[in-house]
Amino acid sequence: GVHRQILFATVGWFVGYYLVKRMEYVHAKQDRELFEYVRQHPEDFKGAEKKRIGELLEDFHPVR
Repeated sequence: GVHRQILFATVGWFVGYYLVKRMEYVHAKQDRELFEYVRQHPEDFKGAEKKRIGELLEDFHPVR
């Protein structure tokens, strides 16, 4: 009946909430480890040269 639907909806909400929090924790931990590695090994991660916007875009050729 209705009481089962309410029970399953509540259980589903708590399980979903737990899974989202767990996923956020795992991603935060992975980000922290990767940023620490990048900080300790700057020679492996050189900054890219800056390009002007004109170098990034293709030339425009209107088609009639």
